[in-house]
Amino acid sequence: MRGIYNFVITPIDGRYNNIKDIDDKELILNTQMYNHQFVNREALVLETPIKNDTGIQKGDTIVVHHNVFRRYHDMKGVEKNGHAYYKDNKYFVYSDQIFMYKRNNKCHALKGYSFVKPIESNDIFNMSKETELMGIVKYTEDPNIKKGDLVGFAPNSEYEFVIDSERLYRVLSPAITINYEYQGNEKEYNPSWA
Repeated sequence: MRGIYNFVITPIDGRYNNIKDIDDKELILNTQMYNHQFVNREALVLETPIKNDTGIQKGDTIVVHHNVFRRYHDMKGVEKNGHAYYKDNKYFVYSDQIFMYKRNNKCHALKGYSFVKPIESNDIFNMSKETELMGIVKYTEDPNIKKGDLVGFAPNSEYEFVIDSERLYRVLSPAITINYEYQGNEKEYNPSWA
């Protein structure tokens, strides 16, 4: 079954990422299904659409929007699947709901997106452990930005993802507003929970 514009996908390790194994015991981190932070964002591509200009192939792992796998309650309080659900743990998604794909353990950002790693703050007067609106580019397909660049981005343009145990911000490439020169004291910041 192939769609014209839709990918057919299935979540990897279930719809939600709200269970951690600690000392051979399961710890449930969250029991609320409406919290987007615990919705799984990784999926396996079962079929690609007929019109596919993304480079994504069948069998790739992709990073999708948080609403793809999320369940919700309707106005009467009945639990329902989101609009992307098809059947038998299969979902239909458009390419604009996909931000990155992984093939052979190598990540590729889709056109229009960059993934930026936050850096530690050096400001002794700031309580935040990371420098706001700055980071190091980890993945991009933008020809004007290179992997490893120290960049600044517009406020409210970043969206948090955890990819391979590394916290990254997905930033629309046009929202990257400046390319800084390294000072030599920048350190990547990855919180212990990631």
